[in-house]
Amino acid sequence: MKKRLLFALAFACFTSAGFAQQGNDAEKAAYRKVITERADKIAVKLDITEASKKDLVRDIIADQYIALNDIHSARDEKIKSLKADQSLDKSARALKISQVEAEAGPKLARLHNEYMAKLSKQLSRAQIEKVKDGMTYSVLPITYKGYMEMLPNLNESQKEQILAYLTEAREYAMNAGSSDKKHAWFGKYKGKINNYLSAQGVETKKAREEWEQKLKEREQTK
Repeated sequence: MKKRLLFALAFACFTSAGFAQQGNDAEKAAYRKVITERADKIAVKLDITEASKKDLVRDIIADQYIALNDIHSARDEKIKSLKADQSLDKSARALKISQVEAEAGPKLARLHNEYMAKLSKQLSRAQIEKVKDGMTYSVLPITYKGYMEMLPNLNESQKEQILAYLTEAREYAMNAGSSDKKHAWFGKYKGKINNYLSAQGVETKKAREEWEQKLKEREQTK
């Protein structure tokens, strides 16, 4: 009787673990499929004539998305556990959460550098720019164009600084874990741009109002 009971318990544990693993594998496969499709949309815009090379680049991009997700998920799980830990007071919890967030930084930076090295072996600089824009919803070129239209009298030095800020924002945004967080990086750097322009004596408030009015009028005439 005892042997049968032990066997039944062991079988139950085995099948539960098996189903859990199958479910986990199915989720990973489904995620990989979605991410590969997203990466393919970026790769097809690179004008790579060789199909096998295009697929290789697609897989490099997909692997990057998955690796980023692994880092963010692990960090978020740790933070979730810390928030649920009732043994920690508010200050201790905040300190530990900040430490967890800080630990993710070097991992993301290292992953980013490895990713750039992989792309550099397969793509030209212009193609890599397209990959970066593809991963960040083309916020850089759209925003830069907006500044140029809004402030047509900027000098070359000012234009270069705006582009430099947006380029730096894009590097961070590529490593962000969600659309909102990607846009948040650009929002942060737009603040830096506006502070820079103010220090340069460039009036942005009135120019923005006039530019937004032009955009409204442009939309109405479509």
